[in-house]
Amino acid sequence: MLLFGKNKKENLDEMKKDKEGKFDEKNKVRILGSGCAKCVDLEKTTKRAISELNLDFLELSHVEDFVEIMKYGVMSTPALVLDGKVVSYGKKLSLAEVKKFLRDIYKI
Repeated sequence: MLLFGKNKKENLDEMKKDKEGKFDEKNKVRILGSGCAKCVDLEKTTKRAISELNLDFLELSHVEDFVEIMKYGVMSTPALVLDGKVVSYGKKLSLAEVKKFLRDIYKI
């Protein structure tokens, strides 16, 4: 029996680490949350923002495993993680807010 989704693809322990031992999160966008309505809305909004800003090289995923979510230090969802950095948590963001975060991180 597997506990806490240990064999899921999104397991951070199995992700490639860089030379400093940090997880390689470059060009990765993660939505952290249980799958509640706010989390799903944030995922849809983020997907739309990525498309409208022509940032198709970004890899978007939704992490629902709370063990994985806690590795980011997030206690309140939904959360938006860009390149391994938690930029927002505990609230649903508007399209304009998500675009601002994307522009700031990816310098567009």
